[in-house]
Amino acid sequence: MPFQPIAHSKDLEEGKGRPYQLDGHRIALVRHEGVVYALDDLCPHADASIAFGPVENGCIACPWHYAEFDLRTGAVLSGPSPSGIRTYEVREANGEVEICLG
Repeated sequence: MPFQPIAHSKDLEEGKGRPYQLDGHRIALVRHEGVVYALDDLCPHADASIAFGPVENGCIACPWHYAEFDLRTGAVLSGPSPSGIRTYEVREANGEVEICLG
């Protein structure tokens, strides 16, 4: 599946997430240490948006019950979530962020 544009680089602040929609998918984009990560924007524990959760040490935490997920792999690292979340391949060039949903 090809990469699709989802955001402008300038809209993503360091250490913060932001929610997006693309082809019916809820996606959280997070810039951490200069790298953009894309994950499903839905905590498996209680269906909360993770896009607004705190970001630190390569993880994002669900703002509701603080389940922590690895930004690179989506693996659940702590908290009440029964499983991890899906991640997507990201590329950033010429001021645009693109992801591959495949």
